[in-house]
Amino acid sequence: MRDWLLYLIIAGVLAFAVSSWWGVRRLKAKHTRSAAWEETHSPELGQQKVAVVMNPIKARSAEARILIENACAAAGWVPPRFFDTTAEDPGFGQARAAVEYGADVVVVGGGDGTVRVVADVLAGTDTAMGLIPLGTGNLLARNIHLDVGDLHGSVQTALFGHQRFIDTATMTVENSRTNESAVHTFLVIAGIGMDAEVVGDTNDGLKKAVGWLAYTEAGVRHLPGRRKKVSISLDDQPEQTRKIRSVLFANCGLIPGGIDFIPQAMIDDGMLDVVVMSPRSAIGWLAMYWKIVLKHKRNLPVMTYYRSGKITLRCAEPMATQVDGDPSGEATKVTVQIAPGSLLIRVKDGSGED
Repeated sequence: MRDWLLYLIIAGVLAFAVSSWWGVRRLKAKHTRSAAWEETHSPELGQQKVAVVMNPIKARSAEARILIENACAAAGWVPPRFFDTTAEDPGFGQARAAVEYGADVVVVGGGDGTVRVVADVLAGTDTAMGLIPLGTGNLLARNIHLDVGDLHGSVQTALFGHQRFIDTATMTVENSRTNESAVHTFLVIAGIGMDAEVVGDTNDGLKKAVGWLAYTEAGVRHLPGRRKKVSISLDDQPEQTRKIRSVLFANCGLIPGGIDFIPQAMIDDGMLDVVVMSPRSAIGWLAMYWKIVLKHKRNLPVMTYYRSGKITLRCAEPMATQVDGDPSGEATKVTVQIAPGSLLIRVKDGSGED
């Protein structure tokens, strides 16, 4: 029986990987909106001071640097100022230096981690952020409809595109066992439970080789496991107790593979979409898989949706957490809160519709 379940799990995950890979264009065509998409506006600036926070170890970072320099020169602007991230500082100091420089736009060249860090600094300011997606997931770039494979196009949007305000969110992670706490800004999806375990256990070498599909291998290994009891409070209302495998907190829901994981999550609606996942077996995981990929509207008992501006979750034993695909430590309490319209970001000209 165990062998049969294991084969079923592996088959389901492999089917998910293959269908996701094959269906990127098809699913993208069906995707309507991951945001309410307020009307975009032109920054209407003549000369622009451009600062670039760049992760220099990312593939194509040197190419991106040249494209940005050439575009600024062609526009007759002062040369862009570059602030490279380091192992010691993933971008906090560099983003602050860019703001102090008086940049009209801070262009971020890197993966989701670099984008998160720069957004943490720029949130609540009038300084715009432009994206040059150089990572594996490039989650925010996908949700504002950038073509993550078009480096030239991303540079043009970051420098000359329209702009709009989007929501950001914070997750406060507290661990009563170690008395440690931290606050993390995120832009797309944070989580606690199995999703975070998978993020923390994905092989880096495999990730470099096959990109986001590397998460599939770790996912297969983490599917077996027990549910854990947590208490959840929405908008400071009375707590409810649930047994869960994962809880996701989504600002927007488009993920690699063209999958709109949480279609109702909108990036500028001032709310978080909370997904509580509580499957007991492989059958429950497969049911969730089919619901997500085929966009079934029928409710599943193992997958419950809520909407809230603030969520507090407590658990008796420490559980893994993640923010936008980066591990963020273990927690016995997380507090997640939305910051509506807090980040000004460069996007393509137009309404943002696909």
